[in-house]
Amino acid sequence: MPSMSEGRSERGQSRRSPRRRSGRQGNSSRPQQRVEEPIVAEHFESTLPEGPLPSFAELGLADALIRSLVANEITEPFPIQAATLPDAMSGKDILGRGQTGSGKTLAFGLAMLSRLAGGRSMPNKPRGLILVPTRELAMQVETALMPHARSLGMWCRVVVGGTSFPRQVEHLRRGVDLLIATPGRLSDHVRQGTCDLGSVEITALDEADQMADMGFMPQVRAILDLTPQDGQRLLFSATLDGDVDKLVRQYLHSPVTHSVAPSTASVTTMEHHLLFVSAEDKQNVVTEVAAREGRTIMFVRTKHHVDRLAKKLRSVGVHAGALHGGKAQSARTRVLGEFREGTTPVLIATDVAARGIHVDDVSLVVHVDPPADPKDYLHRAGRTARAGQSGTVVTLVTHDQRRAVQGMAARAGIRPESTKVRPGDDELVRITGARTPSGEPVLEREKPARRGSSRRFGAPGAGSGRRSAEGGEFRSGPRRPSGDGGEFRGPRRTERAEGGRAFGRSERGGRPRRAPQH
Repeated sequence: MPSMSEGRSERGQSRRSPRRRSGRQGNSSRPQQRVEEPIVAEHFESTLPEGPLPSFAELGLADALIRSLVANEITEPFPIQAATLPDAMSGKDILGRGQTGSGKTLAFGLAMLSRLAGGRSMPNKPRGLILVPTRELAMQVETALMPHARSLGMWCRVVVGGTSFPRQVEHLRRGVDLLIATPGRLSDHVRQGTCDLGSVEITALDEADQMADMGFMPQVRAILDLTPQDGQRLLFSATLDGDVDKLVRQYLHSPVTHSVAPSTASVTTMEHHLLFVSAEDKQNVVTEVAAREGRTIMFVRTKHHVDRLAKKLRSVGVHAGALHGGKAQSARTRVLGEFREGTTPVLIATDVAARGIHVDDVSLVVHVDPPADPKDYLHRAGRTARAGQSGTVVTLVTHDQRRAVQGMAARAGIRPESTKVRPGDDELVRITGARTPSGEPVLEREKPARRGSSRRFGAPGAGSGRRSAEGGEFRSGPRRPSGDGGEFRGPRRTERAEGGRAFGRSERGGRPRRAPQH
């Protein structure tokens, strides 16, 4: 079983010459004094290639990968891919920034697959690692990369909380080329000895700023300490302040910086509006906006508000789904699937739960509860206007919120159009496409009961079960804290002190199990 002081293997010495890094080195039990080197650019500048973008073939991708891309209707690279792929495929560390929906996943994913092609993974020893902040984002990264990995005869697997731990153990035992993981669940596997990071050649950190915001930096650093010191690192983040800057200085060696996105929400295809409403009119305005055509994401502050609003909208005929950290992983996956398919066109979500939502064709984002932090505004707004599409971002503002919201918008670097609206107003229709809902309640879909559930989990009405907020799901016993991507209530117990044991406690979903014996 690897410990915190183990893990720096000498594999890769022949691939690249060893590089000096600050922070923990090899099997040393004490971290060396960190050397502050000015390796991070103060400001990113666009690195868009001049003239027409090169083709995937000109970027050096293997023919099998190109055929796989074409089969998935991906024929031309996005700017961030054209900018980063050559450097990433040559083995350089990358520090990148691109707006959500800019094609970051394939930018680092294709580079990793190209560099790992032709190799063979050993049991419990992945060769590539992608760290992401939430379960939903991990699953979407797997969906994006799996067909291309298969074209090269490689395997991608996901390791996240809220899903079967024994099944993940079996996948790791069979060998994984590219592991996509959230920090908490990967820490569980390292602690249990079911995942050895000593053979990781390339590590990518996607949305590193969100991992910092969610309190995962102690676990991220502990994980990076267990990967080879000369391994390649690819880091993508919207911002480079605070913990992200420290991470870059400690773990990336002379990174090549690439950016094709501004640090604010000034995307030309995105419109921003402040809609001034009275407290009395707000709920009716929300209902009419939710009844519009097209995919819509509405953000509120708490998970209880998510459930209340979704229930109200369904009661008047709006197909709305609820997403927050209090939901079981199966329910969250189902809601996201229905939203992606279009059967549920409206998604009500909290900030943290929605950070893994990467769904195209979201034409409207509504801040029902305005965010206080401009970072939260930018993350929410990034759910629309993806991949060059247009989108609208609307913030509902009551009288007592005006000054705070206008200040937040200024700090976010946006200049929204301000409009006073009431239910049924022409301006409300023009900006959002609002319309009157049908008024016919949307019936909940009952999920079929699992065989034997009356004995094992407690039958409905027997007093031992509990119906989830979305209906159709029964859970027994005390409510457990959410895993990765859940509603954040502060760092986990094991994360409160950075110097503590980052791998000290399991975050497995479901009932506790004994550690598998090997």
